[in-house]
Amino acid sequence: MGEASIVAGSASTALAGSIAMRLGVQPVQRTIERFPDGEMSIELGESVRGRDLYLVQSTSPPAEASLLELLLLADACRRSGAARSTAVIPYFGYARQDRRARGREAVGARVAADLVQTGGFARVVCVDLHTAALEGFFAVPVEHLTAVPLLADAIRGVFADDGVVVAPDLGAAKLADRYAARLGLPVALVHKVRASGERVSVRQVTGDVRDRRPIFVDDMITTGGTIEAAARALLAAGCRPEMAVVATHGVLVGPAAARLDALPIRRIVVTDTVAAPATLPRNLQTVAVADLLAEAIAGLHRGGSLLKLAAHH
Repeated sequence: MGEASIVAGSASTALAGSIAMRLGVQPVQRTIERFPDGEMSIELGESVRGRDLYLVQSTSPPAEASLLELLLLADACRRSGAARSTAVIPYFGYARQDRRARGREAVGARVAADLVQTGGFARVVCVDLHTAALEGFFAVPVEHLTAVPLLADAIRGVFADDGVVVAPDLGAAKLADRYAARLGLPVALVHKVRASGERVSVRQVTGDVRDRRPIFVDDMITTGGTIEAAARALLAAGCRPEMAVVATHGVLVGPAAARLDALPIRRIVVTDTVAAPATLPRNLQTVAVADLLAEAIAGLHRGGSLLKLAAHH
């Protein structure tokens, strides 16, 4: 296999550059342009023949454009003679559409996974998928990495004595257990009902939160609606009015910044799997995942084990 090279998608340019720096390589030169009618044009600016390529592109908003760009980059690499291409998708969009809730909707995560596979990738690398079941949507191997150890270290000690790790919905329950084990804190669970993409209501809170300071944990923060509803439910249940939020993917669209700023949140910790939006909430701390991804890419290139980086480890 030829040398390992990084190809940066426009949704992850800064992250790809950081990964390349850690690997001691320069990102592959490429040009991404738009025709007047909106169509995308992609061209490589150097030879990649015989190389082992790693295409870094989160399918973050606008997810459709990010996904199509990834596929066009893959096609350009394949037609230019690359020996192997790996899709490094730190944030996998459409991941929450992993099942039919009412019976007549599309399973968007499966459609997105099928589209990724048309790129001819040898494997896919993701960080903290919304659910591990998404690995089964791909016919090619998926390396499912986790940023939980990095995030737990970043939040460790903020609420050392009276903290409680809170899963803001049932889907985050196992994730909360992982954080709680690392932080040595108890766990509480919020039972929510989602009325729409932005509106959420809470049925009940399980676990003792009275006089404790909540640390909400989730795989992503999108509009902040889930955190807002959970925070208000915990305040009503008697928690202390001082909170923290930890999530791998800080998508932070729409009213997210305003919603989070209206809550008594001391610290919000996310990673840089998604490029920072223009409007950010206060007290935001970003944890870099370039070392994690660079180590994974180096391991894949030399055929080593990634077990210690995996989400199930």
